[in-house]
Amino acid sequence: MIEVDGHLFKDLARTGELLPYEDWRLSASERAADLAGRLSIEQIAGLMLYSPHQAVPNPGHGPFPGTYGGCSLAEAGVEPWSLTDQQTRMLTRDHIRHVLAITLESADTAARWNNALQALAESTPLGVPVSIATDPRNGAGEATGAEFTTSAVDVSRWPEGMGMAALFDPQRAREYAEIISQEYRALGITTALGPQIDLGTEPRWMRLQDTWGPSSALVTDYARAVCDAMQTTPAADYQQGAAFGLAVPEASYADPGWGQASVATMVKHWPGGGTGEAGRDAHYGFGKFAVYPGGNEAEHLVPFAHGAFDLDGPTASASAVMPYYTISSGYRTPDGQVLNTGSDGEPRANSYHRVIVHDMLRQRYGFDGVVCTDWGITADPDPEMSNFGQRCYGVEDLSVAERHALAIDNGVDQFGGNSQAAPVLEAYRILAERDGEAAARARFEASAVRLLRVFFRTGLFDNPYLDPAASVATVGCESFAQAGLAAQRDSLVLLKNADADRAPVLPLTQPSIRAWVPRRHLDERLGFMRFPEPACDIDPYRPSPAALERVEDPAQAQVAVVFIESPLCESYSVADREAGGNGYLPISLQWGPYTATAARERSLASGDFRETAHPDRSVRGKQAQVANASDLELVRQARAQMGNRPVIVVLRMHNPAVLAEVEPLADAIVIDFGVQQEVVWELLRGRVTPHGLLPLTLPASMEAVERHDEDRPFDYAAYEDGAGHTYRFGFGLDWEGVIDDERVGRYAARAPRPLPWAHAEPHRPA
Repeated sequence: MIEVDGHLFKDLARTGELLPYEDWRLSASERAADLAGRLSIEQIAGLMLYSPHQAVPNPGHGPFPGTYGGCSLAEAGVEPWSLTDQQTRMLTRDHIRHVLAITLESADTAARWNNALQALAESTPLGVPVSIATDPRNGAGEATGAEFTTSAVDVSRWPEGMGMAALFDPQRAREYAEIISQEYRALGITTALGPQIDLGTEPRWMRLQDTWGPSSALVTDYARAVCDAMQTTPAADYQQGAAFGLAVPEASYADPGWGQASVATMVKHWPGGGTGEAGRDAHYGFGKFAVYPGGNEAEHLVPFAHGAFDLDGPTASASAVMPYYTISSGYRTPDGQVLNTGSDGEPRANSYHRVIVHDMLRQRYGFDGVVCTDWGITADPDPEMSNFGQRCYGVEDLSVAERHALAIDNGVDQFGGNSQAAPVLEAYRILAERDGEAAARARFEASAVRLLRVFFRTGLFDNPYLDPAASVATVGCESFAQAGLAAQRDSLVLLKNADADRAPVLPLTQPSIRAWVPRRHLDERLGFMRFPEPACDIDPYRPSPAALERVEDPAQAQVAVVFIESPLCESYSVADREAGGNGYLPISLQWGPYTATAARERSLASGDFRETAHPDRSVRGKQAQVANASDLELVRQARAQMGNRPVIVVLRMHNPAVLAEVEPLADAIVIDFGVQQEVVWELLRGRVTPHGLLPLTLPASMEAVERHDEDRPFDYAAYEDGAGHTYRFGFGLDWEGVIDDERVGRYAARAPRPLPWAHAEPHRPA
């Protein structure tokens, strides 16, 4: 420690004198600039990398295995929070300081692991601490269609993204962010890889469930509320010192609003990731093209420009931005340029496109925070189109180092999913040879300053340590857990509640009710990482105090409760390609057989070195393959078995299903956007009142979906049920009928309502 003017400071550089970066009275920018100038290029290269996903403790197998002294965890006999050999090397040898956590055994283990990481980092020259990051980890949903999940067993549980949107309430989104940011800091996490503020305009998109839907007004309000709440340390917290752990000096923290309770946000995905052609996703080479047939690029920028970059609170703007994987084909910039058509000579993915990162994000919108690529865009691609491989779209002809140099040239600061420093150092040499050593050094220091500012703003240099007991008391505490459960309850959407005689079926208020809950079946399918998942049977029933009594014989049941989920559909088939087709399949939002007769005759975008025989990606005339087609059969069986007794369908919705097959067979339909089943039972029993509103429009048919523009919201016809209710954005029932409150007027009234088969006028927010 060093004492100056009656204050104590850490002597991180071990010089015996107070250096600017050690002086907590200075601004984060001043401290970061001083430290950046002291770092070697090797140390800066380490800052520009993200670690592989870290499981704590490490199981020793899976995609990210680790060892302890060369042994497995069980063989080594060490504590679960011990550092792996790989973690020690990446901190000391590779200078990595951004660590991505995936599974955390408990709050106690996470806190102790954080302390071990920080102690090792503090012992290295200059004492640069570790910033732990996470993907969203508080979701409550259980669904086979889920993407990549992270978890900590102790955290509060909240609805998934679309479920939060179903609240139609930015204040509830703010409450959510205030709570999970406290839990994150108690786990040692200082950067959230989110929120995901893409406009969900394409209903077939795999990642739609993680968005807040297609309404730019709602998504913008949510983006502003969540980023503001996550990043702002309440004055009481930083005046008293650390929110968790040892005391730090009273933080004038020359950066208003930042402090020991702040979590930096990395909004994604610039310039909007929800417009993949025909709903395909760019994690895979067969989904690399985003398209804009409706000319609605500008609206997809609104949640960034008027939400995340324009916060009401003192932190002013989200700390970081992540571009999406996609090649934005035919993209029209605000100044009228048309990009990535193939004729402009630069059909490149967003992080590699200078106009998208440098000209638009950095210059036009003035963003001076961190730009981090999405995961896995720099290595060479997999030779098989269908595999979960690298995503260097449009720059396959460049070397790995040249890809890094190009991205850095464009204004990128950090590489997600790349823990190898060698290509970053080679990129430095490329830039130095072209521009001179001084210019290359200045460019790397600029990224170092942006990255280090986050460390200083979140108080990591002053106190990165946690008190495990305080962490255990905070994470998932009763008040946080109850707030999450309340949001789950309020996110449920009641779509239908009438039997054949138009009499309400719900709530089920009898003290004892017998229910038939059929088991589900899923066919063999490919998982998120494209590994085969075998066919399986699933029992959806989860016992809880509110659950109905289950009977195995439908003849003994008073009611059937059928749990199903949105259609799980494959969009690419190697077998189809090998049989002479182009490999592409339509993504269906209905469970029954579907042939894409209304799909585009020719795709809007195409081209890949792995496609030679059939470069066009059209799916016209092809049949969809749905892994859970038997969900529809369950509803049909329930209707046949129950006769006049009620059939209640609970639909776990990750994509907006076409309900023409299901709705006529059901007496009541409840939409679950990702909740624990206990709150569904509470709703069915009437212990809570339905509150949720549809955060998107349910399509009238697959033909309507096929004819819509991927970049435009509300441009397909909505499904209308037998009672005359239209399942459009903002619709929902309570026990009294259709909900028509302030939320509906605030958001749903602004959404255009298209005629069947017709495109709406472009939706431009005021």
